Amino acid sequence: MSLRIQAVCIDSTDPRVPAAFWEAALGWRRTYEEADEIVLEPPAGSPEDGVSPDLLFLKVPEAKGPKNRLHFDLRPENRDAEVARLEGLGAKQVSVGQGPDVTWVVMADPDGNEFCVLRALRPDEMPG
Repeated sequence: MSLRIQAVCIDSTDPRVPAAFWEAALGWRRTYEEADEIVLEPPAGSPEDGVSPDLLFLKVPEAKGPKNRLHFDLRPENRDAEVARLEGLGAKQVSVGQGPDVTWVVMADPDGNEFCVLRALRPDEMPG
């Protein structure tokens, strides 16, 4: 099959807000911008360039509803340091009923979209 995901679309009443957060959080580049549409892509020449789906932020009239039906799981080298960095960019820790004994942190970007920061991989879990 020759099918691939081109973009993950994220609706917002103001696409500039989540786009600015994710641009800084991921270190991605803005490759297209209009008032109602912003595209982020991985850094040119990076291992993700041309492989990872673009992030497409689209202007919609309605505000975000309850919990996301789709969210990102991010794998950092250091979970606690990354949570602190993302909070500095405007993310907040949130509860979606995950309980106290989980190994990840649930956060929301400045537009309210939830995502998870997972624990770092152990050496025995690393590829190769």
